[in-house]
Amino acid sequence: MTSLAQRQTLLSLIDEAVAAGARAARACQIVGLSLRTVQRWKLTPHRGDQRPERIQQPANRYSEPERQRILSVLNSEEYGHLPPSQIVPRLADRGDYLASESTMYRLLRSVGQLAHRGRQRAPSPQPKPRALTAQAPNEVYCWDITYLPAAIKGRFYYLYLFLDLFSRMIVGWQVYDVEDGAHASQILRDTCLREGIEPGQVVLHSDNGGPMRGATMLATLRELGVAPSFSRPAVSDDNP
Repeated sequence: MTSLAQRQTLLSLIDEAVAAGARAARACQIVGLSLRTVQRWKLTPHRGDQRPERIQQPANRYSEPERQRILSVLNSEEYGHLPPSQIVPRLADRGDYLASESTMYRLLRSVGQLAHRGRQRAPSPQPKPRALTAQAPNEVYCWDITYLPAAIKGRFYYLYLFLDLFSRMIVGWQVYDVEDGAHASQILRDTCLREGIEPGQVVLHSDNGGPMRGATMLATLRELGVAPSFSRPAVSDDNP
């Protein structure tokens, strides 16, 4: 909003710039106005902004005691670790309605409490893994476990597959009926022996699955001198 005095000051500055040889549109742009706005102001030079200056308050706005009651429930021992998306349904099951989810989120944001509310440790930001470039075979391997449906519905076999990033050649694979990091460790040992992998030669990239980050697999990687590389959690683009 601009007062009448502010409008007259801006108009005089623009007129002074135009008289000195500046283009009207450029002068308006410098002060943050459009040419059409300045033209409209000149049509009514003695009329200021007609919008009301008072701040409108909604009639159904929560009072301060009501806000404090909602915040006390949000921070209670029973609900302090839950987000509003879970608190509202639980209160509704008891026949109690305090506010909508959006209102609860807005109240938490207003008091600086819109953060991690779970009992577990808040997830820490994961750095993007360093870019891996393979210039030749046997420099970067990728591996994963794929579910293969069995003849019995609901049962699966598990395909362990190791792929060379440069040549796209399958360097090791096996199918088992269980998902276990020990099986993956044995396949990796056989692959490194068959391909003649030396310590420090290969980087092995995978996602964050249990067998990939298990103690057995990590110990095998250290023993063989293979450098591990992992995708960020829930970021599929990191997994080649």
